[in-house]
Amino acid sequence: MTFEVAADAYNRFMGRYSGPLAERFADWSGVARPSRALDVGCGTGALTRVLIERLGVDGVSAVDPSLQLLAALRQAFPTLDVQTATAERLPYPDDLFDHALAQLVVSFMADPVLGLQEMSRVTRPGGTVSACVWDLAGGGAPLAPFWRAARDLDPDVDDESGRPGTREGELAHLCDQAGLNQIEDTALTVTVRHPTFEDWWVPYTFGVGPAGAHVRSLDEMARARLRERCRQLLPDPPFYIMATAWAVRARA
Repeated sequence: MTFEVAADAYNRFMGRYSGPLAERFADWSGVARPSRALDVGCGTGALTRVLIERLGVDGVSAVDPSLQLLAALRQAFPTLDVQTATAERLPYPDDLFDHALAQLVVSFMADPVLGLQEMSRVTRPGGTVSACVWDLAGGGAPLAPFWRAARDLDPDVDDESGRPGTREGELAHLCDQAGLNQIEDTALTVTVRHPTFEDWWVPYTFGVGPAGAHVRSLDEMARARLRERCRQLLPDPPFYIMATAWAVRARA
């Protein structure tokens, strides 16, 4: 599994969903002027862009371990504070930010509790620590049709449903373990239109994340079977994918 992919590949795969989600997530997190925010695991910057619109480029910092994804963000915002780092080791002093946010990241943290503790550390007392993760365990994620098709063909496939934060209430539990306060959670839902089946399918072939890695692991015949099973499960185009993420906000 990798997220060291071209920014365009990631945007076509997940950006079509994470872009609309970022607006909802920033609203839920209470991001507004005047404040300073950190985007943890920023990727190509779906959430970063929303934060910049609200706070200005000088009010936003962003970190991610992927050099390729960060390169695209640096090109788009040359003066933005962008650092190569993981959530578990943030390169900032204590109490620097008013908001620390992690969109679609907790499930990929090596140590989610430590990652949330680090987000809390760099957030001022009383500031907001927020995270959201797709509902991969409950079938509400945008990848749900893909993983359903994959399970139909291979019941033992790792469909990401066991990753941290993918079940209702799990993010709140992780925040509690991390020592955060005033923990609240909710569900955030976005709807994305796909004009054709190919528009939906082709990004899965780019090798992005666990789903892309699974497609790349298949031989040509198995990949064709998966593709056709996905087509059978989806409505006739154009169709809409409703995607739900579990979200949590807490106080540092």
